[in-house]
Amino acid sequence: MHPDKIFLVGFMASGKSTVATALSNKLGWQVVDLDHRIEAQEERTITEIFSSHGEQYFRDIETRILRELLKDSHVVVATGGGTFVHGDNAIDINTNGASVWLDVSFETVIRRLSDDSLRPLARNHDEMKALYQSRQPGYKKAHLHIDANQSTAKELADTILNQIDGGPLT
Repeated sequence: MHPDKIFLVGFMASGKSTVATALSNKLGWQVVDLDHRIEAQEERTITEIFSSHGEQYFRDIETRILRELLKDSHVVVATGGGTFVHGDNAIDINTNGASVWLDVSFETVIRRLSDDSLRPLARNHDEMKALYQSRQPGYKKAHLHIDANQSTAKELADTILNQIDGGPLT
């Protein structure tokens, strides 16, 4: 399968944005960070959206913008941590491109987020661990499953491209 869109999915701090940039550089494709696109369209941060309107409002915007992106070609999309597991987003993504789960351990997430106070769903470790565990079954619906704990963004981009070129995605 040679998709014209690649969607990186996975929990917060799994490296989706960094790997998306590495992939887009290798492919010569546009890169879109879904959270950044939401912030630009809403003219406020994700944290401000959560604070003023709540998670459901954010998810509705996220789904609308994702559906707009489905019309694009030659794009690598770094999704938000909850994008793939919310509503019908996994079906939309899998129908319109290749989905790649960048899987990291919860310990890796904690290490990578140690200095990040901006993520609204990362403020309480116990709640974040429950969220992490609840999302794992949804991420398994991705076409590809990549261990992203140790590799660099460039190595992960190479692995993804090799697996996509290696055969059909199911």
